[in-house]
Order: sequence, then C-alpha cells, then structure tokens
Amino acid sequence: MITDTFDRRTLARMEVALDRACLLLPTGSEKHNARRIIASKIIECANRGDATLSRLTEAGYAAAMQLTASGQSVREKEAANY
Repeated sequence: MITDTFDRRTLARMEVALDRACLLLPTGSEKHNARRIIASKIIECANRGDATLSRLTEAGYAAAMQLTASGQSVREKEAANY
C-alpha cells in the first residue's frame, strides 16, 4: 500500500501535486480515471526519489497535459498503461 511506502510529508506533497495537476483537466465524466493516471505518474516520480513538491507537481502537470493534448480518451490511455 502507498502509505507503507512513503512518509506523511511525502504523501502530503503528492496529494497537493495531484490536486494541482487535476486543475488542468477539463470537466467530464472520466475525471476519476484521469486522476488515477496522473497519480501513477506522481508515484513514479516519488519512487525515483524526486519527492519535492515542485518535482511531484511537474510530473503531475506533465501527465495532465499529455492527457489533454493527446486527444485520446482517458480510457484509451489507461488501457495503454496495462
């Protein structure tokens, strides 16, 4: 579980980064899936040791921008991750 992997401060920074990145998403019915994809990119960043708020936020922004700019649906992106 993620709470076993990261300390409370890192988890708090990850949550802030996720919330900030999700502000870039258009409103729609697939927002939950988009949040999951963005969160996975933030977790990857933290796992690499980049756990500062700025680096986590950058990872989240990059994922959100990729989701919105690609023109693909979130479901297609999610399927590609599996």
